[in-house]
Amino acid sequence: MQYWARRLEQEIDGVMRIFGGVQQLRGIYTDNKNLFEVKENVPRKLVEKVAGDIESLLAKKVRALKRLANAAEKFQKSHHWQDNIREEDIEYYDSKADTEYDDPDGEEIEREKSNSLKLEFTDDANFKTKVNYSYAAVQIPTDIYKGSTVILNELNWTQALEDVFIENRKEDPSLLWQVFGSATGVTRYYPATPWRAPNKIDLYDVRRRPWYIQGASSPKDMVIIVDVSGSVSGLTLKLMKTSVCEMLDTLSDDDYVNVASFNEKAKPVSCFKHLVQANIRNKKVFKEDVQGMVAKGTTDYKAGFEYAFDQLQNSNITRANCNKMIMMFTDGGEDRVQDVFEKYNWPNKTVRVFTFSVGQHNYDVTPLQWMACANKGYYFEIPSIGAIRINTQEYLDVLGRPMVLAGNRAKQVQWTNVYQDALGLGLVVTGTLPVFNLTEDSSDRKNQLILGVMGIDVALNDIKRLTPRYNLGANGYVFAIDLNGYVLLHPNLQPQIINFREPVTLDFLDAELEDENKEEIRRSMIDGNDGQRFIKTLIKSLDEQYIDEVFRTYTWAPIKSTNYSLGLVLPPYSTYYIQANLSDQILQVKYFEYLLPNSFESEGHVFIAPREYCKDLDLSDNNTEFLENFIALMEKVTPDSKQCDNFLLHNLILDTGITQQLVERVWKDQDLNTYSLLAVFAATDGGITRVFPNKAADDWEEEPEPFNASFYRRSLDNKGYIFKPPYRDAGYRGLDLENNTIGILVSTAVELSIEGKTLKPAVVGVKLDLEAWAEKFKVLASNRTDRDQLGTRRCDPSTSCEMDCEANNKDLICVLIDDGGFLVLSNQEDHWYQVGKFFSEVDANLMSALYNNSFYTRKESYDFQSVCAPEAQSNTGAAPRGVFVPTVADLLSLAWWTSAAAWSLFQQFLYGLTYSSWFQTEEVAGDSMEARETSCIMKQTQYYFSTVNATYNAIIDCGNCSRLFHAQRLANTNLLFVVADKPLCSQCESIKLLQAEVRAPPRDPNQCELVDRPRYRKGPHICFDYNATEDTSDCGRGASFTPSLGVLLSLQLLLLYSSTSQYPLPRAACL
Repeated sequence: MQYWARRLEQEIDGVMRIFGGVQQLRGIYTDNKNLFEVKENVPRKLVEKVAGDIESLLAKKVRALKRLANAAEKFQKSHHWQDNIREEDIEYYDSKADTEYDDPDGEEIEREKSNSLKLEFTDDANFKTKVNYSYAAVQIPTDIYKGSTVILNELNWTQALEDVFIENRKEDPSLLWQVFGSATGVTRYYPATPWRAPNKIDLYDVRRRPWYIQGASSPKDMVIIVDVSGSVSGLTLKLMKTSVCEMLDTLSDDDYVNVASFNEKAKPVSCFKHLVQANIRNKKVFKEDVQGMVAKGTTDYKAGFEYAFDQLQNSNITRANCNKMIMMFTDGGEDRVQDVFEKYNWPNKTVRVFTFSVGQHNYDVTPLQWMACANKGYYFEIPSIGAIRINTQEYLDVLGRPMVLAGNRAKQVQWTNVYQDALGLGLVVTGTLPVFNLTEDSSDRKNQLILGVMGIDVALNDIKRLTPRYNLGANGYVFAIDLNGYVLLHPNLQPQIINFREPVTLDFLDAELEDENKEEIRRSMIDGNDGQRFIKTLIKSLDEQYIDEVFRTYTWAPIKSTNYSLGLVLPPYSTYYIQANLSDQILQVKYFEYLLPNSFESEGHVFIAPREYCKDLDLSDNNTEFLENFIALMEKVTPDSKQCDNFLLHNLILDTGITQQLVERVWKDQDLNTYSLLAVFAATDGGITRVFPNKAADDWEEEPEPFNASFYRRSLDNKGYIFKPPYRDAGYRGLDLENNTIGILVSTAVELSIEGKTLKPAVVGVKLDLEAWAEKFKVLASNRTDRDQLGTRRCDPSTSCEMDCEANNKDLICVLIDDGGFLVLSNQEDHWYQVGKFFSEVDANLMSALYNNSFYTRKESYDFQSVCAPEAQSNTGAAPRGVFVPTVADLLSLAWWTSAAAWSLFQQFLYGLTYSSWFQTEEVAGDSMEARETSCIMKQTQYYFSTVNATYNAIIDCGNCSRLFHAQRLANTNLLFVVADKPLCSQCESIKLLQAEVRAPPRDPNQCELVDRPRYRKGPHICFDYNATEDTSDCGRGASFTPSLGVLLSLQLLLLYSSTSQYPLPRAACL
């Protein structure tokens, strides 16, 4: 077998030496070194410069933000409240006035009459939508009556902000959305644009946006306790479950939470035994487990509150260490548990208590009001579904009191996590600044209400433009993280589906493959330190099929005046890079001509990377079209034009000429058919991929951007020849090989050493004809020489002659498998259509043996950015569950309408149509496409070579069906050569190793275990949770829901239709 392996190694090396042209390309670069300079990437200087540029960008936004916040406080202070204000007295652009909504059955809902201004809009590339720069727009939540006195006064004084918005834009034309989110729910944003609403009732409320929550209060430690005693009816329990879910949505990643239910005893609703970070995954666990709460037993408030105080007093865990609060949901009770408060909370009252009376009942609510008032909290009533959203978020006003009273000390600009802009900008971060009510009462006491939060968006793409890209090489990159360790910038930050209600939270250790070195780097960055470390680490290939062990230099430093830290990752071969210097315009023209399609037939087809070479260049996903656009532009401008990136253009043209010289010196003189090659190719850092001959471009499926091509990036990181078969999933059934030639890429990096500086500016390779090389493989792995004839040397297991892969292909399986475990070549013809499949799909027994004998190591990880089809809900019956549906006769009955219980049920159903968080429809036909897919966690498994290099023989023990196999790594390649007996019977089967990405099972990864070893993080450095002058006398009231009448009337019509139709009602749900 070692003899066969050497023959294979020699054949591969010989072909690559002749056709790859590595040596010749080195010579071409040397001959042309007068046309370029070798520049150095100095990591610390790069990080310092980029961090400074980002700091300057954000500082400009901060100045505009402070100007807006100061102006808002001044305008509100000078505003005179008007009790008799009318809607027609206010002139503004209602962003939802022209928005059309569909009802659940796909019919348009009649819009409310509006006095909105009629504006004209023009397309704007910066905002990716139509805007009007002369006005701001107003968005008012659907469940708030826009004609109320409070809202009209809010609209009145905020109108003055428009002039400040416009002035800000004049000073900084790069400003994106400028937004004021009011504590009343009104959003005023600039420039004006129509609201982007879903094809259903719009539930957007600025007070629930991540940026508003972060700006409106300091971090929170919250314990939610839910009364599940027997008196809690089915309807009330559903209200409580939904209320808890809505309460969880008011928490951000800076907050910590736990949820417990209580009757005679208290117990957590989930596996979390202590406060946990209120991140998306933990909140999802709570929301799922809350649904399992069952009402039974008697009420003991003491059990619930003692549990909550114990949770908040646990100092052995990571927590927010700022605002502490208990949120109790109950249907009522008589006990005030004063002894518990005296023991745990008085006299300092460091824990606020918020009580929520849920459902329609006749209990005395005085004890609940007393609990809240005696503990600096607030009492709320939730009689029906319509009161949930507002009353589960207004506690933020109470938490904002110490901030307002702290004055300028609390005027801290905070930068958010990455999240999806609701108006279509894509991924953004927002700078936030709280806006305070500066009015004073007749006793000269300061007002303690927060007016709202001012925000200014910064698109992630604008920050990315400040980072270097192409001089870092294909495998170098810049990243940034926040105090939670979440990435702000990272090449792997690519969420598949965006839910604008949730921030995009990808931890640095999930964006990369986690190890101890990266944990320490992450901690140092969060602590605001700078540093540098050279490490050996594992990385995934771009196509996520392979794992490579590589060396990288990590360099990092804080971005001053922000919560962010910036990092730079460089491989050793990217310390230096080429910068072309084509001052000779005649040479520019000569090289440029090799980009013209009329040269392709003789010089090979050229793909150019779709980069932003010039400002006026139209990008296109079609490379032929992009090349046409590029050529057309180059006929109008020169490579030295100010509107073009001279570095990119000069390098592109230089590499065009260099790869053309490779054609002339090497490829044109060779007959590819002699060695069964479909193509030869070269790809460069400058963005050129040249494929020869021209006809081979028809079957070229690699990315035209070399930096996005898996073969290119892997060749740089690995020595020798890298084989890449076409990837086939488990379900692939093959094609007719006679009509569809399959190619296998073999590539290797070109390493240069110029004046002692080492770099890898290009990758060259060949494309093997699978069928021809499968035949060649059999010959090379045989005992015959060129003079031997097949047929004269037939051996079998009963004879004494040595068997081989050609003569004995009915008895022996001979395969080449790559470092990811994918089949590359086989002596079995029925394997040819399976080339590119994970080998366990071809021979599960043999692959398991290779894994068990340590030829391969397995790496499992999770992709938290995936998208999946929604999981099927069980549908055991069409009847509604626990929801009363009034008949038409009921609707027409005066007695029914005057019934408080009936109105509660009607309101529950009515708002069930409005709030998707209350009812979740089984049918999605009338919904938007967003409902058809959901974010999910995918489990990924990759295999890679272990450190075993020697030849290995082993027996797969299956009793009478045992198999002998031999395995050996091929030198200077990523291949494993395996020879094995064919299985004699089916008894030698084993468990198939899985490589394909699969949806992670529920609770995988196990959040219950992960929270016991939380990752290092830091909260905001300043906390406002106490002020001695706080007035806590305003501490409770009933529901204050002010619905939009037009929406209510529309929904009543829908109710009439639904009550008489045959369609089943959806069942209640929290998620």
